[in-house]
Amino acid sequence: MPIILQVSKLVKRFAKLTAVNDVSFEIHTGSCFGLLGPNGAGKTTTIELMEGIKTPDSGSILYNGEPLGQQFRNEAGIMFQNTALQEFVTVREMLVLYSRFYPRSADIDELVEQYSLQDFLHQDTRKISGGQKQRLLLAMALINLPKILFLDEPTTGLDPQSRRNLWERVRQVKAQGTTILLTTHYMEEAYELCDEIAIMDHGRIIAHDAPDALLAKHFDDVVVQIHEQDIPRQLGESEFNATYRNGNAHILTADVNQTVEKLLALEVPLNRLRIRARDLEDLFLELTGKELRA
Repeated sequence: MPIILQVSKLVKRFAKLTAVNDVSFEIHTGSCFGLLGPNGAGKTTTIELMEGIKTPDSGSILYNGEPLGQQFRNEAGIMFQNTALQEFVTVREMLVLYSRFYPRSADIDELVEQYSLQDFLHQDTRKISGGQKQRLLLAMALINLPKILFLDEPTTGLDPQSRRNLWERVRQVKAQGTTILLTTHYMEEAYELCDEIAIMDHGRIIAHDAPDALLAKHFDDVVVQIHEQDIPRQLGESEFNATYRNGNAHILTADVNQTVEKLLALEVPLNRLRIRARDLEDLFLELTGKELRA
């Protein structure tokens, strides 16, 4: 696939802090690219450089082979994590207002139907729910029929059902040929939506590939997961080198049968045992030593 956005040797400093340190990657047309990183990793600054909000100290960002310019501004859609909507206007009035910022605009009635805005189309923007606001913000980001769409943590604060509904709408956008750059604090979201992911820490890219390729590259074991109440921390840590998080003990093993036999011998109850493959959350912890949502 052709390259729509190319980031080369990007550097951004704030006084003595180098927030972005020699970052390079490419985004292919029609793909969904995930940029992940803990707080302070440089992810937000990188995104703001790519969106043209900040200027790099060195390095380059090319859109279809050219420096960011008017064409990029006309053809990029951005859904910020926190966007203050104009107050005392309706949802429809907000869409009409936003459409006037661009030389070309999607059909507003089609956006209303595609993103299920009908039920609150004539409500004041102050009176819509979090899930409704996210659907409106996505429609606003698509008002200029963008060729590349930036989604900055689009499902933060949503309940699981609303989150999955938004995933489906993102898939629909991608299916129409739009390139997507996604930042998220949810590993499942990155795995479900992204063709490639890049993980940042301390201003650098520390891993970059397709999700399954990254997992295969770093892991050859599985996780035996047991509720923390069923295996005391002292026992789990001493006998299995288990780690404890989110209410569970996580035991890494390449031999599940041997591990289960040992648990039985130690009379650890197995009624809440779960065996799972390593996932992106495990990869993130291994590479950065941090939980993504910490």
